[in-house]
Amino acid sequence: MIPSPTHPARPIPWATATGYATQVMAVADAEVLKLRHDPMDLVSRAVQPILWLVLFGQVMAHVRGLSGAGGSYIDFLAPGVLAQSVLFVAIFYGLSAIWERDLGVLHRYMVSPAPRSALVIGKALASTIRGLSQSIVIYVCAALLGVRLSFDPGHILGVTVLIVLASALFSTFSLIIACIVKTRERFMGIGQFLTMPIFFASNAIYPVSVMPGWLRAISRVNPLSYEVDGLRALMLSAGASQFGLGLDFGVLLVVVAGLTLLATRMYPRLTQ
Repeated sequence: MIPSPTHPARPIPWATATGYATQVMAVADAEVLKLRHDPMDLVSRAVQPILWLVLFGQVMAHVRGLSGAGGSYIDFLAPGVLAQSVLFVAIFYGLSAIWERDLGVLHRYMVSPAPRSALVIGKALASTIRGLSQSIVIYVCAALLGVRLSFDPGHILGVTVLIVLASALFSTFSLIIACIVKTRERFMGIGQFLTMPIFFASNAIYPVSVMPGWLRAISRVNPLSYEVDGLRALMLSAGASQFGLGLDFGVLLVVVAGLTLLATRMYPRLTQ
């Protein structure tokens, strides 16, 4: 049909989806460029999880009952450390949005034709790149420590999806915090306040069975617990899911979708 003033041509859905994906990738690519200019950031962030595996893991391996399934504690800990690393990287991602606002970059994003959801998803996608790079370091360190890792292609793909979902979840949560507090000082304080409870109120470093009842209830509503549970089932050669892989992926996906919708609505407030 020939377009006319009364019958304008409708956008082709495929072309619209392609344009949306291009906008998302443009935002993500801008974040990747930051890593290229400062690769030492990845190296410095890899130190903490390595210390958890080498020091904490070796010491706590002598405490009985912490492995949760009768295996070695270092096997039990490795997926938790990977989840912790993703959390620590993504939870402070909102700080970059505050920096961008102060430098005027965020205002240029806001006046661009890109949908707000594309900006939020692009930020989330960029955080997954950091999370995946951290996973490579942890996999290498865990292999050197004798962790019984699974290198099945299907399991590797599952681990990748879990890291992507968890990175997107905590980075969008971080953006929401940034939209509320709007200052770097307040963000750093709240980010540090939230990180430790999220981490310790999960099954990352000890099994749910050793938790008191009130902490066990909190861990069941903690998204990090489902990430760790899925990682233990897929990352380890003899791993198993306590909650079920379907529930692990489902919970993360639902929470990511909800936080993305909320962050999309709140993102423009950061400029006010």
